[in-house]
Amino acid sequence: MQKGLTQEELADRSELSKGFISQLERDLTSPSIATLVDILQCLGTDLQEFFSETPQEEQIVFHDADYFEKIDKELGNTVEWIIPNAQKNIMEPIRLTLQPGGSTYPDNPHEGEEFGYVLSGSITIILGKKKIRAKKGESFYFRPDTTHYITANSKTGAAILWVSSPPSF
Repeated sequence: MQKGLTQEELADRSELSKGFISQLERDLTSPSIATLVDILQCLGTDLQEFFSETPQEEQIVFHDADYFEKIDKELGNTVEWIIPNAQKNIMEPIRLTLQPGGSTYPDNPHEGEEFGYVLSGSITIILGKKKIRAKKGESFYFRPDTTHYITANSKTGAAILWVSSPPSF
């Protein structure tokens, strides 16, 4: 709740079932240490900080070792949460890498704003029935008030920096 995630969002990020997350919240089951580490990583923390009684200094600069990665082989994409604890912030940046012809999962309309910058390759942004193309060096911005997703060029693939406000990844 503190991170603003639903059980389903946490389950998806940690590759667990919504039912398991629900059972954890109701103290009906206990996670293994490995599962707890995975859940804490999705929540932008670790075992030491989770069990610490003294607050840690806020991290300002993040490195590859801080990133949390999720690979979706079926859709041909890799999502990297480049600010691990961004779920509690106003915006949530990710680095999205799309294999040639890869895509994101269609997202339903929601509150907020979406911004992206194409780092490499080219993409098509699908907003309802509209298709908008963007290539390396171009940016995009839209309100997610319709079903939306992104596909990569079938030859080059793409990498983008994508920021959602409020957090929705």
